Order: sequence, then structure tokens, then C-alpha cells
Amino acid sequence: MGESSSSVSIDVERISFGGKEHHIQTSHGPVSVAVFGDLEKPALVTYPDVALNRLFFCPEASSLLLHNFCIYHISPPGHELGAAPISSDVPVLSVDQLADQVAETLDYFGLGSVMCLGVTAGAYILTHFATKYRERVLGLMLVSPLCKAPSWTEWFYNKVISNLLYFYGMCGLIKECLLQRYFSREVRGSSLVPESDIVQACRSLLDERQSTNVWRFLQSINVRHDLTESLKKLQCRTLIFVGENSPFHSEALHMATNLDRRYSALVEVQACGSVVTEEQPHAMLIPMEYFLMGYGLYRPCQMSCSPRSPLSPSCISPELLSPESMGVKLKPIKTRVSLQV
Repeated sequence: MGESSSSVSIDVERISFGGKEHHIQTSHGPVSVAVFGDLEKPALVTYPDVALNRLFFCPEASSLLLHNFCIYHISPPGHELGAAPISSDVPVLSVDQLADQVAETLDYFGLGSVMCLGVTAGAYILTHFATKYRERVLGLMLVSPLCKAPSWTEWFYNKVISNLLYFYGMCGLIKECLLQRYFSREVRGSSLVPESDIVQACRSLLDERQSTNVWRFLQSINVRHDLTESLKKLQCRTLIFVGENSPFHSEALHMATNLDRRYSALVEVQACGSVVTEEQPHAMLIPMEYFLMGYGLYRPCQMSCSPRSPLSPSCISPELLSPESMGVKLKPIKTRVSLQV
């Protein structure tokens, strides 16, 4: 692939976000990257869904990732905290250009091959990046990923949301549509059951988004192209999580069936929506441990007694850690089924 252009960065500390934020000027415009952890560790690049600017994890999952990685969290253009509205004179980026921004971000930080973790639209961008820059991706962890071009139903629904965003901003109706995209009915609540804390927190975060910038990212995703034919060319292992109540459940299953099953695994999370990282992050912990052990990475020692994560290297069959067995051992997993060690 072509060389990406040189970049300029302004560093800003975001205490509320917990990492050091870099504003990087790429050939396709600025991008915000928050960096967490030890820069000497392997790199994990993360990318969120539409209107989100971070991934939530339970303490155990955060500890597992920060123990093994330095995390580079890329926000979609204009999704970072305190972002100004992007001018209407600036063209809306294509998904190809968004993937190129990821490559230029790696160039800026001097990163070679990285692990990637993306949610829904962010999972699409990172998958597209992996198919375009295959040598730069060690592995993919994807949450309720998009893979195909939008169906007519999704395209029309996104068009309605886009029009509402354009004319009315981040109004109550838009928030409800986005929360339905992210979460299952169980946590969204009802007239009889209050919505969960995580939904309330997400609702508050949506107030901070610039509606114009959300509109632009949604426009990009709504004209995405089908990646199905490119999936067989992936040179990395892939771990897919999907909530069984996610509106993108069938899309994730389609992606899983078109990956090389020797090097991919599918984890279906029961009673969960799209954003498993927020709604049921504990369900991700054990599969991520298996997946990362295949790369010689392990959880921190202080997690060894976690009742939610009973695995330890001594109790895992060596065959499970080989690439050839990844798909057989991990697909499918119903996370509500009790696990025996």
C-alpha cells in the first residue's frame, strides 16, 4: 500500500478520559488518539461505534488488556471530548479514507504490527484496515462487527437518523435510536423497570457529541462496501463477539462463516445487545484470555483468583493455544452456560 503522509500532533492531557490525547493531522484530516499504558508494550488499537468515543470495560478486562498492551484509542473524526463541529466545507470521509487514517496513526507512533479491537462501525473500519494493510495486523477482536454493505432496511433507517441529526441535532429520539443500536431491552428498561446505570451513563455521553460530526460518520458507514471477498485474504486470527439481541447479529454470523475457521472464533453472548464491551464485558474475559494466550500473552497475576475468570495457564490444554484449533475450540460459546474447570 502507499506510504502515508507525515503527521503533526498536539498533545493534550484528558484527565477525565484517563489517557494522553494526541491530535494527529493526517492526509485525510485530523484524528484524535488517546494513549493508555506502557509505550514499551505491544500496541492494541481500538475504534468505537457511531457516536461513541471510548470503550467501557470491567476492571478485570481493563487489567488484562493494560497488562499486555499499550492501548491506542482512535476516536471517529470529531467524536473526541470537546470536539468542535467539523465544517460543512470539509468532505465526508469514505471508509477507505478512515482506514487510511488508522495506517497514518500507526506511522505517527512508529508502530509496526498491532492488535485491533473494534465495536460495530469501528469493527468495520479496523477489518477494512486489516484487509488493506494485512501485514500490519497481528489479530482482530471484533464486537458485533459490520461486514457487508448496508441492507436496504439499514440504509433507509440510517438515512432517517441522518436527517433527524441534520435538522434537530442530538434530540431525544436520536438518543433512543442509538441506545437501541447499542443495548438489549433488558438494560434499556421499560415503564416498569428503570434503565441500567450503563445506559444512563451512555445517554449522558451522547449529550456531549457534536451532532454534525456524528452525522458525518454515519454517512460514511452508510455507504460502506462489502468486505466478504476480502476476508479470506486476512493473515491474522480473529475473535468475534456478538450479542444475540444485537441488530447486527446476522451480520456477525455472516462474517464468521466467511473467515478461515482454522484461525477464527465466534462468541455469542446471550441476553446482550451490540456493545458487549459495555453491557456484558465479563462475558468477553475468558475468550480473550484464550485468544491472547495464543500470542504468548497472559493475564496479570492478581487476577488468578477471580471467580468470574477461573482459567489459568496450567489448566489449559496446549492444543487450544495453537492457531489451527482456535475455531474448533471457541466456536460457538454460549456465555450463560456454566463453565467447568
